[in-house]
Amino acid sequence: MIVAVDYGAGNLANVLKAFRYLDEEVSASSSPTTIRQADGIILPGVGAFGSAMDELKKRRLNQVLYEEAKAGKPLLGICLGMQLLFDESDEFGVHEGLHLIPGRVEAFPKDIDLLVPQMGWNQNVVNNEQSIFADVLDGSYTYFVHSYYAKCDQQYVVSYTNYGVKVPSCVEFKNVYGMQFHPEKSGEKGLEMLERFIERVDE
Repeated sequence: MIVAVDYGAGNLANVLKAFRYLDEEVSASSSPTTIRQADGIILPGVGAFGSAMDELKKRRLNQVLYEEAKAGKPLLGICLGMQLLFDESDEFGVHEGLHLIPGRVEAFPKDIDLLVPQMGWNQNVVNNEQSIFADVLDGSYTYFVHSYYAKCDQQYVVSYTNYGVKVPSCVEFKNVYGMQFHPEKSGEKGLEMLERFIERVDE
């Protein structure tokens, strides 16, 4: 059983729809007990880092996610959900994250001479060919909407995309995975990415 964390995230319905298309029944829940019983966890997210963390804390889900991930349960963060996996963000002040992947989230540099947010399709370049996602991402285009990006050690970067700076588009640390792009809006390649996560959970 895979559970998507329901904490008011904007893209939850579309994520669930994508999994249904793959014939994978994923339930949405804000119950700590249900999330602990899951075989895998999806952390979706659209919006601001600080308010999202506030919602997780209000539901006491930040500690649940941390403990379940540290126990080895596969966890996938999508868009803002990926950013929440890191230590902190400087979006509208400094906010503490989930501390599941070392690194921080920062605004795009003001001098990149590109429109912010990055909104649209961009190409992925694989950085870690050993990842379960590497062959799907290699050269593929996925759909992005974001104004902040993760800065972390290269060992955690599965792939990146170029948008004035190198933006980690998929990250991985042991059983914790993150996708900055929206797989649910990225066509066939996005669905393949979700299938790979399902396979990881089934292991």
